[in-house]
Amino acid sequence: MSREIAILIDGGFLTKRLPRLVSEQHHATPERVVGSIRFMCHRHVERLTGDSSPNWHRHVYRIFYYDAVPFEGQAHHPLTNQQIDFGKSDRAIFQRELFDLLRKQRNVALRLGKVNRLGGWVVTGNRMQKLFRTKAALAGIDLNATLADGSINLTPEQVDTLRDLQTRWSAIDNHHVALDLRQKGVDMRIGADIASITLKRLAKTIVLIAGDSDFVPAAKLARREGLQFILDPLWQQVNDDLYEHIDGLQSGLPKPIGTAPAAQEAHLQENS
Repeated sequence: MSREIAILIDGGFLTKRLPRLVSEQHHATPERVVGSIRFMCHRHVERLTGDSSPNWHRHVYRIFYYDAVPFEGQAHHPLTNQQIDFGKSDRAIFQRELFDLLRKQRNVALRLGKVNRLGGWVVTGNRMQKLFRTKAALAGIDLNATLADGSINLTPEQVDTLRDLQTRWSAIDNHHVALDLRQKGVDMRIGADIASITLKRLAKTIVLIAGDSDFVPAAKLARREGLQFILDPLWQQVNDDLYEHIDGLQSGLPKPIGTAPAAQEAHLQENS
């Protein structure tokens, strides 16, 4: 029996993209996420082989799912001053249940890295940059310069600066602050599996569901050895220079309305 397709899924990337691609009922629970994964893999196999039967697994060497075990540490939130046990968070519980379900799925191999704490709390997005921009203006305000009545001597411009700073800090909510955590070992495992599948001739086609370019060296190896390398960025735009390192771009999930630039859409239609 031919097992010519290996499907590799960056789980962290997938779970972030799913809410933008499917309705809540298809990602609200670990069971629903597993259902979406199986649907996505079935679609890829069907497009590559033309087999739409329930026995699509016969074409699959293995489905590899990569993620990191939830962070189990504790820390005080800098705004609420509350102790947070990350191992008991809704996110950690969700991930552990998802991993347990995936372990029970047919042809699925779970590859787990870990999460390390790199530092303290950070302000997410560009909010910190906005606060930094007020530094120069604040440096010109002498809060020790008082008038005869004891009030601080401020110009209208300086008052506006303080009000702007107050507004920017008020815009920072509890969920805008996060502990500095980083995944370790996930990309390494993806690269190692691509190399192993390639050199041991375990499959003829590799489908990678991922959103960054860290896979390029492994993709080059696979293509040099004669394997077909398909990328599924889950309708996220990819850099033009990545096209030369893959054999096709296709999606296993429906296209969200109003996304995918023209060049990317052309590739998806070509490989559909």
